[in-house]
Amino acid sequence: MQKTIETLADAPLGATLRITAIHNQGAERRRIYDLGLTPGTLVQVESRSPLGDPTAYRVRDALIALRCEQAQQIAVVPVSETTGGTQQ
Repeated sequence: MQKTIETLADAPLGATLRITAIHNQGAERRRIYDLGLTPGTLVQVESRSPLGDPTAYRVRDALIALRCEQAQQIAVVPVSETTGGTQQ
């Protein structure tokens, strides 16, 4: 049985996802938006640290690192090969 990807923290290495919602509040939400993580944006999971946290994500040609607590607040859906996925 395949694990369902609901948040950025659930995604496996190499996955390409589209952000559907940001659930952070206040200054944390502002930081996420400032990093370019907005609804509709494509994100690719690049690498994890040896202990699993933080994880590096490719967003709009930049590589950023998020802690698991931050990534759990970002709702995503996988981008399938058939729907394509143009970078926003």
